[in-house]
Amino acid sequence: MSRNTGSTWKKSRRLDFSILETGQELTRRNYAPGQHGNGRRPKLTNYGLQLQEKQRIRHTYQLSEKQFYNTYLKASKKAGSAGENFLVMLESRLDNIVYRMGFARTRRASRQLVNHGHVLVDGKKVDIPSYQVKPGQVIEIRERAKNLSVINEALEAATATVDFVEVNKDAKKGTYVRYPERKELFQAQEINELLVVEFYNR
Repeated sequence: MSRNTGSTWKKSRRLDFSILETGQELTRRNYAPGQHGNGRRPKLTNYGLQLQEKQRIRHTYQLSEKQFYNTYLKASKKAGSAGENFLVMLESRLDNIVYRMGFARTRRASRQLVNHGHVLVDGKKVDIPSYQVKPGQVIEIRERAKNLSVINEALEAATATVDFVEVNKDAKKGTYVRYPERKELFQAQEINELLVVEFYNR
């Protein structure tokens, strides 16, 4: 299984983008890491811009390059905008939905919950983080895992969820109501998914 290692904060500073979507990584040091990071950021070429955008999205969803590219290939074969289809598929991953429902503080933690078999989809255990959740499906924390401190602490810290999921915190159960609209994704930060499409269509 592929693992994302290394400091998330350093990746955020290198990409000038909050991977955790909180902005905390850039508050104290809003410059690139390293000995020369505090200088002016170099102007990027078109290829550099495309690569940077790809890395921003890939690291946000905590995927390996192979996982990310395979998801893009599937999205590009669907009708409609390849870029929007791509983002919707990334948002519909089970590990991401668990994160969006507030059962984990980070996507990395939500993936661990799924891998360890703590998550049920429509009453059945699913331990595949890349599982594509469909609107109407019910996501629930398994009975024996409902008292895990990591889940309770995450739910206490969660102040709000996105509009395309509904959550019952007491029951530790939620529903994926609908696919998200493009305007609901990356609201706090600008993302141009067309640059990713251009990157893979070079």
